[in-house]
Amino acid sequence: MGQKVEKEHFTEAEFARFGDRLAEQLRELREVLSRPGFGAGPATIGAELEMFLVTPDGRPLPRNHEVRARAGDDRLTLELGRFNLEANLTPLPIAGRPFTALVREMREIMAVVDAAAATQGGHAVAIGILPSLSEFDFTHEALSRESRYRALARGMRRLRAEPFRVRVEGVELLELEVEGVILESANTSWQVHLRTTPADFARIYNAAQLAIGPVLAVSGNSPGFLGRHLWEETRIALFEEAADDRDVERLDRRDRRVGFGSGWAHSVEEIFESCVRDFEPVLPMTSTGGATRFGGVPELAELRLHQGTVWQWNRPVYDPGDGGHLRVEMRALPAGPSAVDMAANTAFLLGLTAALAVQPVEEFPFAGAYRNFYRAAVHGLDAPLSWPGLREEVPAQRLALDLLPVAEAGLGRVGVDPEEIRWALDVIRERVTRRRTGAIWQREALAGTGGDTAARARMVMRYRELALTGEPVHTWPI
Repeated sequence: MGQKVEKEHFTEAEFARFGDRLAEQLRELREVLSRPGFGAGPATIGAELEMFLVTPDGRPLPRNHEVRARAGDDRLTLELGRFNLEANLTPLPIAGRPFTALVREMREIMAVVDAAAATQGGHAVAIGILPSLSEFDFTHEALSRESRYRALARGMRRLRAEPFRVRVEGVELLELEVEGVILESANTSWQVHLRTTPADFARIYNAAQLAIGPVLAVSGNSPGFLGRHLWEETRIALFEEAADDRDVERLDRRDRRVGFGSGWAHSVEEIFESCVRDFEPVLPMTSTGGATRFGGVPELAELRLHQGTVWQWNRPVYDPGDGGHLRVEMRALPAGPSAVDMAANTAFLLGLTAALAVQPVEEFPFAGAYRNFYRAAVHGLDAPLSWPGLREEVPAQRLALDLLPVAEAGLGRVGVDPEEIRWALDVIRERVTRRRTGAIWQREALAGTGGDTAARARMVMRYRELALTGEPVHTWPI
């Protein structure tokens, strides 16, 4: 989120001063992006893995502070809920065998968390939404014991004059009303970062916007919440509703604070500017000394902090490290089921993005990409999707199989080893052909059990047991 937030309470004067800093730093951003050679370098990828901590009987374990302390690993950070942790994986070149490396590090860090969680009587599990969560897990005490999350909760309540109302219409209906943002902690993601130059940013960002629809359709791992059968990726709806600051005073604002966007991007500056223009600050923590310099480029601490509180599904990242660079952060994929599944999802997404980045995707109606994204989240493999060059919509299952050669060509274009490409995309091919996503496995595993909290908790532990085998979800027995 850009910098450490060291306090929970802010005055209106601090909010005003933070707004002034944002305006100044937008000017600095435009200046640094215009420098010749800024952000140049080989394409690299990074990733963030969010996970749940659970008890031996599959219920959430609110001990993330203690688990992180016992793990003693700098890659681990706290998340919003006390039953969440996040692992920041080591950036690596996209050329070569990046997906094998991602699998290796995911397994390593999960083992570290598991060992630390065992000292607290628990385990770690990577899953989009933990099925065993209940309404009683979302109290104020469930917030992590860290100032930035309590400040975030206060900042969102400052903007929202009425309770947060969550309504998700799926196979069943979910309606909730909560006072704060704690429901965000029900969602865990697998977030992929792709480094790019300023000149290439808009076309890569737009390519990712188009690519995410069919990739999300084959990656569903969050089929419900609180025992209700909802979307294939319920996490998308739940996050958007749980952090929507558009109350009665902001109903005319076009975009949600968590959302897909409303048009093709023309530049990275445009996206940062719209986030400052359209979304009020919630964490007005100002850095000392004004425009601090970091390795010869501006740190832009306030701008980065603000951008970290606007949760677009594809989001720009400015990083002053390594001489300064830009990344596209792809946030829509769920955590889990296995390390191999997440690596394969990454390969499909990055391969499609690389292939589409050399095509005029902006000629395709943005409304089509928008519909694809939400239809994929709702219907998964059965989602009717549109695509450039097709005269009519086709099921996501068919489109995904047709797009695998496109993704293969894209990965080859950026230097991924051919054997690596075949291995990763074959996982997607088998999953789609067998119709066995994580969401489908979870639903089938619960069929005939009644689906009460105890049954969902037992399913969580069976899910974890199978994930630990290292095998992808399409091979898992029911």
